[in-house]
Formats: sequence, C-alpha cells, structure tokens
Amino acid sequence: MAKRKIIKIDEEKCNGCGECVTGCHEGALQIIDGKAKLVNESFCDGFGDCIGGCPTGALVIEEREAEEFDLEATAKHVKELRGEEAVNEMMKAQKAHGQEIPNQKPQHSGGCPGARMRMMEKNNESKDTNEDNNEARVESQLQQWPVETHLLSPSAPYFKNADLLVTADCVPVAYANYHQDLLKGRAVAIGCPKLDDANAYIEKFKAIIKNNDLNSITVARMEVPCCGGLVQIVKEAVQEANSDLDVNVKIISIDGKLK
Repeated sequence: MAKRKIIKIDEEKCNGCGECVTGCHEGALQIIDGKAKLVNESFCDGFGDCIGGCPTGALVIEEREAEEFDLEATAKHVKELRGEEAVNEMMKAQKAHGQEIPNQKPQHSGGCPGARMRMMEKNNESKDTNEDNNEARVESQLQQWPVETHLLSPSAPYFKNADLLVTADCVPVAYANYHQDLLKGRAVAIGCPKLDDANAYIEKFKAIIKNNDLNSITVARMEVPCCGGLVQIVKEAVQEANSDLDVNVKIISIDGKLK
C-alpha cells in the first residue's frame, strides 16, 4: 500500500449527526453505533467533501498508508447503496476534483433521496376525499426529511422556533391518528431507545435544543417499559443543554390508544 490522503474521524468529537454521510458522494462513511465510520478505505477518495458539513470538527484529512481509491468498485457500491442517480452525482464530484472519468451515460441531477434534507409545506386544513365512499382521507403532516434521529442536523432550518416531537419508532405504526393528533405542526425525530445508542441521542437532542429556540418538546412513546428510556434521554438532553423546557409525554398503548 502507498501513502495517500484519506479521511480520519475523531470519535470523541463525533456526535453522529450524519452530515458527513450526506456529504460523502462515494458512500465511504456510515453511522454505526452512533458514530461516523469509514467502512472501506478503497471507497474514500481523500478529497474531503464530507468535512464541510461536520458541526464538531470530527473529520480531517490525513496522509497515511491506505488502500488505493477504486473508482469502479466505489461506483458499484454507490449504485447498490443509493441507486444510479447517486452514481451520476458521484461522477460529477470526481470530475470536479480532476479525476479521469471513463465514458458514461448522460448524467442527471439527483443524489440519495434518503439523506437529502427537505422541507414540505402543508395545508393543515385540507383533506382528500375518497370518491367511492365519500370518506375523508387524512393528509400526511410530515413537514421535513430526514426523520431518523441519527441523520438529523441540529442546524436544520425546520428546528428553528419549532415544536419538537420525539417519537419512538413503533408509535406511528400503533397509533392510527399519529399524523393529526401528534405530528401536525411539529418537527420530528424518530428512534428506538432500546436498539440505538442512547448517548448519541442525548448529544444530538442537546445540540438541537442549544442551537434552536424550541417552543416545546413532546415525547411520543409506547407503553412498554423499554420505551420509557426515550423520555429519560430527552430529559437528560434538556438538562445538559441548560434549558427550562418542559418535556410533555404521550403514551400509546399496545392496542393503539392514546393514554
């Protein structure tokens, strides 16, 4: 192996926000156990496009012995991970850095839709109607993307002066009126306190609270005991952020009732 430039991640500084994952066109980074990880040296081109969005300074470029960047293998990896349009975006980025690109099909705009931040305007008064039975159909009240806590950026504009809903990921499945009763008019963060990294969640929510003048925080959890950890996570984040926000709690029963 020869010496070359490659990304280095300081896990002590990493808060698991996922900004670097979004910025890495090559799919070389993933959030694993609440921390950014380099999943394969040959997928990292060493150009550092992932660094710009990091809010904590956890990423730097170092020069060390590493596997050579493999454009062909990386393109295959990106296609499997994100699709053909993401490969086109990766090739555009490579060309911008002076990388020689083999003959390709015409490029189209795009990228990974699963990680790109979006805001959606909603008309909270409008309803669709089913022409067959005249029953009102509930409109989605989701106003942002992404929603997974690990992928959220604390500086995202939809958190400014927001009412934040922290949702256990089973809640929208169990509670039929989730969109109208809980999500409507709120920014949302979704996760599982049992399966995910609690400390990473605390750091993420603390950053969201400190960086934004939130109006309120509501936690929607299931009635099962392990789900109570989500409330504790949010309360610890509020305390560490030196905030006086109250944490409102909504509990959903296993049979889908708001308790």
